[in-house]
Amino acid sequence: MRKKGFVILTQEQRAKRNLWIMWFANFFIAGSITMVLPFLSLYIDELGDFSNSFVQTWSGLVFGITFVTAFIFSPIWGRIGDKYGRRNILIFSATGLALSVLLMGFATTVWQLFLLRLFMGIFTGFIPMSQALIATQTPKRIAGQVLGTLQTGSITGSLLGPLIGGLVADSIGYGTTFQLVSVTVFLSAIIVFLGIHEQKIEMEDDDEKSSYTSREVLQHIVRHPVLLMVMIVSMFVQIAHFSIQPILSLYVGELHGPENLALFSGIAFSAAGLGNLLMAQRWGRIADRKGYVKILVFLLFMAGIVYIPAAFVTNIWQLVALRFLLGVSIGGIIPVRTAYIRQEAPVAMQGEVLGYNTSIRFLGNIIGPAMGGMLSGLYGFSAVFFVTSGLLILCGAVMFMTMHKNPGAVRHAHSV
Repeated sequence: MRKKGFVILTQEQRAKRNLWIMWFANFFIAGSITMVLPFLSLYIDELGDFSNSFVQTWSGLVFGITFVTAFIFSPIWGRIGDKYGRRNILIFSATGLALSVLLMGFATTVWQLFLLRLFMGIFTGFIPMSQALIATQTPKRIAGQVLGTLQTGSITGSLLGPLIGGLVADSIGYGTTFQLVSVTVFLSAIIVFLGIHEQKIEMEDDDEKSSYTSREVLQHIVRHPVLLMVMIVSMFVQIAHFSIQPILSLYVGELHGPENLALFSGIAFSAAGLGNLLMAQRWGRIADRKGYVKILVFLLFMAGIVYIPAAFVTNIWQLVALRFLLGVSIGGIIPVRTAYIRQEAPVAMQGEVLGYNTSIRFLGNIIGPAMGGMLSGLYGFSAVFFVTSGLLILCGAVMFMTMHKNPGAVRHAHSV
């Protein structure tokens, strides 16, 4: 459509345009943040003459503290987004993340790094907020596929980030890498500012309210047991997944030795990203047809089984292969989970519901790294993999029982 020389996009064309612009914004955010994650524990080790046990424990604490403030602020940002739009929050989030990462490059003590990671949590949540923006503008019947497509942006960034970060850190040092990464994080703020045009969301039902109180949102969640269980399972999935993150580079060092450690840690991180990239959109498309909860149960069991052999690997490439398989299974959990929430929550409360889900996930992010660091410090790396596997299999079993006790909710989600 044209008007006085200007191209007027239809609502569908604008939504598609927003999807791909947000894909690139997520790519830069995820790629930038994961550039520094593989060597976070190595950076701590460089800040002083510490024991291995100290580094393992503080790696978990420094990694996890970000999610304390993120846990508090996620529902707040979700509610503000429902009322005033999500574009400005995304710009604010990316700018805050860039400032936090820049200052980390100048840290001289573990406590400074700890406090900066705590401050960073206020702004953490760019990717979940982008999912909320795209989800509310996507028809329910294709929500899984579209969110899977969006996730490939952050996955691609996560895939390349650790590799590039490892190479850069080995070349110019850890602190300078943080400073460089802050620039690429800020690119996401520029991309959203220049490219995203948020559409006014129309109610999907004539009886649907245009706004809800926080009490009404919480009551909606509690009255839908499958939705509630999906959100609770989100926390345990994060506990399981993030218990490995802070000690992975240390595990790689034990298997491979100190030579090019940052690079090989990046390869181990990126292997999961590759499997995730290959399957995220496919899992979303399959779940659109078969039902979100059914696919979620299958993926939980699959991820739990894949974690077990990682406790017995004897070289770096066995670990890389298992991380790839883990990525294949984990790849579908986020888009399938978000699509199910999109199905079950009215449009005017979706941002806040997704905010609560993000907050619950961040609670898992707090517990997971601390648990992983302490378990590895007390019982060795293998204990972390055994506990992680058990948690995921337990989540799959509980989700399976909830699904069978509430077949109406599962059928409803699939039939819409």
